[in-house]
Amino acid sequence: MSTVSENYLEILEEVKNLCEKSGRDKGECTLVAVSKTKPVELLREAYEAGCRDFGENYVQELTDKIPQLPGDIRWHMIGHLQTNKVKYIVGKTYLIHSVDSVKVAREIGKQSVKLGIVSDILLEVNIAAEESKFGFRPDEIMDAVTEISSIEGVRIRGLMTSAPICEDPEENRVFFHNMKQLSIDIKKQKTDNVYMDCLSMGMSGDYECAVSEGSTFVRVGTAIFGARQYTK
Repeated sequence: MSTVSENYLEILEEVKNLCEKSGRDKGECTLVAVSKTKPVELLREAYEAGCRDFGENYVQELTDKIPQLPGDIRWHMIGHLQTNKVKYIVGKTYLIHSVDSVKVAREIGKQSVKLGIVSDILLEVNIAAEESKFGFRPDEIMDAVTEISSIEGVRIRGLMTSAPICEDPEENRVFFHNMKQLSIDIKKQKTDNVYMDCLSMGMSGDYECAVSEGSTFVRVGTAIFGARQYTK
């Protein structure tokens, strides 16, 4: 049975190779180890293998784990964020991937200003228009970018999406391609405070496809840590 460290190193190597195959620098895509529901010991194992980017879906779990692990970890908030939970993570995360409303962006800005910092955020796009998912629809994103770019305390670094769960990852290629195109279109607008240098897409089942379409962050949990455990 593969260990967490073996899994991490194997996927890391694959991500680098996929970048090179698609004509990109091999360090252009960061592997984020999605550690939700996983015990701190397993995170330490990934850390020992060289992982410094960890993604958490739940605010409580993120704030519990931070003090138990080394200070050089870059924490990524990748789950749905409620406005009343924003204050607990601002200043503690490297990147908030899942900003899915102007309201949440405003609250991140407000809490960031209180701390005298600027928070890097990604805007979540529901690229496949799935009823069960959060995020801006593709036809809403330009307006959202314009509105959020003027909020003090936040900096729009790019976009994020979660593609549909499917048997054949190739089915998601069109969504990843469309996300990349969307980021290019937004970048062309040259809006102040909008950088579009980050594109967070691709998970355990489809990260290969996502990297080849231009992802700069892949969020991989199951393929590194094994199936999730929701019961203690």
